[in-house]
Amino acid sequence: MTGGGRGIGREIALELARAGADVAINYYVEPERAERTTADIEALGVRATAVAGDIGNAADVQRMVDEVLARFGRLDILVNNAGTQTWTPFLEVTEREWDLVIRTNLKGCFLCTQAAARHMRDAGGGTIVNIGSGCNKVPFPGLVAYTASKGGIEMLTKVAAVELAPHRIRVNCVAPGAVEVERTRQELDDYAGTWGAVTPLGRVGTPEDVARAVRFLVGDDSGFVTGQTLWVDGGLFTQPPWPKQKT
Repeated sequence: MTGGGRGIGREIALELARAGADVAINYYVEPERAERTTADIEALGVRATAVAGDIGNAADVQRMVDEVLARFGRLDILVNNAGTQTWTPFLEVTEREWDLVIRTNLKGCFLCTQAAARHMRDAGGGTIVNIGSGCNKVPFPGLVAYTASKGGIEMLTKVAAVELAPHRIRVNCVAPGAVEVERTRQELDDYAGTWGAVTPLGRVGTPEDVARAVRFLVGDDSGFVTGQTLWVDGGLFTQPPWPKQKT
């Protein structure tokens, strides 16, 4: 999986390991976080490895796939989790910011999906889960590149699901709502309280909530599910912005 060193990605990696999967963690920066995650995975009794690489570079992606195959012999699951964002008003977004976000989030998802699916096709099948966002459904001011990338990931998921289905490869998307992690806690003084107050289930999500959804989509219980987006948002992006009402 990509971006598995911390936050939601780390928890997804651990959840898949608890289910018995050997896990390869891709990282581009912060190798110590990836190594820490692989050590925690190995403590669960399965194999793990950390693989460095730039997911926005096709040659790097292919090298990573080759390394995983050399280490484990097969690649049954891909989770495209790595992502980045820049908070900038629309009229002030630079070309560099736009390219960074689109290259990492959308191009990286495409390249990794393509490379993994080529192997899965020849191996008889597999499953791919792309991590989306509330930006799949609603525009986020100040996050135009991120919103565009996540909307693109949802459509990439659908196209890939249709084209890859004859090869027994399923492709789905998990779209988290407000999830409290190290990064999001830096966005607001009271991230959990602010977003929990407007989420119908009355709380923010956790990395574990997202990880369990990914585990479902890569498992046999979802064997007839492909091309779908599973919202893990406590109803946040289903609820319209109604005026406050007494309940």
